[in-house]
Amino acid sequence: MSLPLPVLAAGYRRVLRPAMFASYGGDPERIHEAMIHTLATVGSNPAVRGLIRLLAAGPGRPTTVAGIDFPNRVGLAAGLDKDATAVLSWAGLGFGFAELGTITGRAQPGNDRPRVFRLRSSSALINRMGFNNPGAAAVAATLAARGVFRGNGAAGLPIGISIGKTKLVELDQAIDDYLVSLRALAPHADYLAVNVSSPNTPGLRSLQDAGALSDLVGALVAESATQGEPLPIFVKVAPDLSWGQLDEVLEVCQRQGAAGLIATNTTLGREGLAAADRPLAELTGGLSGAPLTQRAREVVGYLASRSGLPVIGVGGIMTADDASAMFDAGAALIQLYTGFIYGGPGLLAAINAADKERA
Repeated sequence: MSLPLPVLAAGYRRVLRPAMFASYGGDPERIHEAMIHTLATVGSNPAVRGLIRLLAAGPGRPTTVAGIDFPNRVGLAAGLDKDATAVLSWAGLGFGFAELGTITGRAQPGNDRPRVFRLRSSSALINRMGFNNPGAAAVAATLAARGVFRGNGAAGLPIGISIGKTKLVELDQAIDDYLVSLRALAPHADYLAVNVSSPNTPGLRSLQDAGALSDLVGALVAESATQGEPLPIFVKVAPDLSWGQLDEVLEVCQRQGAAGLIATNTTLGREGLAAADRPLAELTGGLSGAPLTQRAREVVGYLASRSGLPVIGVGGIMTADDASAMFDAGAALIQLYTGFIYGGPGLLAAINAADKERA
């Protein structure tokens, strides 16, 4: 029996979150690293993992998308578990799937620190991480060591892996770089997410242009067909694209055989910030959290209404009502990042409870 929702939510909001936010001098990235380390340790112990699941996770609404069976419709967004070390812990917290990464073909340190900034009055974050990760081969080894392989259920939930371009790789070599990641990680993924929309790798968003995206998605879909049963390929788009650009993305994804879309990534816009956070508006990086709620929902609604492709909705989902609105907009699944940082496991439990009632 999981803890009652009010207890779970209040315990995180009043006790755990203040303690976390005050630790490590308030440095968001060091706090994040400590959280992942703790979850990785928990994940290595089946008894502790089971206890957390008993306390935190409530039942959700199962669904099948792109041939994958999901125990509920609420997933972990890419960016929280960049190197897959906590892969065995996410099911216990109530997630129905977890997207790891973003992973690049080569290991890279990412951008200089500080590179994560908390905008508490706006319930938001700005990050300019830059795909810091140990590289595709190292992440594949981590997943193999934890026994996580495609379809075997070892993590207790489906696993997506987000792949991106190595910063030092030139754009005209990007396809080969993505293929390195696909080949290394395909044995461990239930789907792959193609990240062409992060604002923190120079030139990356140009891969959303119709011609470049067509070549990339076509190559990845063709390669995925060689990995035994074809591996579903999802394409993650930016919230800053125009409607015309989104139309082009849709046309390419449908023509080249993508399994679906993920909308959206972080935004370069700074609308909707609280007055107390406006001095941080000039920071470079992608903005996530509550200021993105409306735009992410609009993009999901636009894509879902113009295509039969499933859309995973992500961006500014901070409450159970936000999640319901995203589902109403047409999202087949949703993902949390900033909402999980601010709302904790209680947010997952609330969304799952509300979504189960919708069934």
